[in-house]
Amino acid sequence: MFTFKVDDDIQLKLFEQGDADTLFALVDRQKDYLRTFLPWVDGVNSPEHYFASIAGWAEQFKRGLGFQAGILYRGELSGMVGFHPHDLNNKKTSIGYWLSEDKQGRGIMTRSCRAIIDDTFLATDLNRIEIRAASQNTKSRAIPERLGFTHEGRVRQSEWLYDHFVDHEIYSLLRSDWEHMQVKS
Repeated sequence: MFTFKVDDDIQLKLFEQGDADTLFALVDRQKDYLRTFLPWVDGVNSPEHYFASIAGWAEQFKRGLGFQAGILYRGELSGMVGFHPHDLNNKKTSIGYWLSEDKQGRGIMTRSCRAIIDDTFLATDLNRIEIRAASQNTKSRAIPERLGFTHEGRVRQSEWLYDHFVDHEIYSLLRSDWEHMQVKS
């Protein structure tokens, strides 16, 4: 089992097939909340749904194209964070994340994202990391804003969410931005 320690409260864990039941139970408990901004939630109807996803995430990690990890907050699975597959030709990637509603407001996602950003810029030659969030998703948008990302603009009607389109806000952090923040701290 591969884990990455963020701090004393938070660990990131790569998923294994044995995690399917736990992941499904968390998503199922949070279904009404998560479906507000995540288009895939209604398609998750059993733990078996995650078998192919977990295999794909393992392959993504094995190929060095990013990862998807469970967020363990004080030992309890509380959400996910990870990189969409890296675009190595353009040296860029994007981060996706979600957190259980009852664990929000504790800085868990900000600390998790900061840790994977730092690790990625230290360990790879990637130059750009993006975060996209629905315009109305103020909690999700707060993460890149706290982490010093640049707001680049809005993509209108970027995603179909069950019965309507939502606009997305695009944020980016360049390696040079990150390096400048390291010097200042």
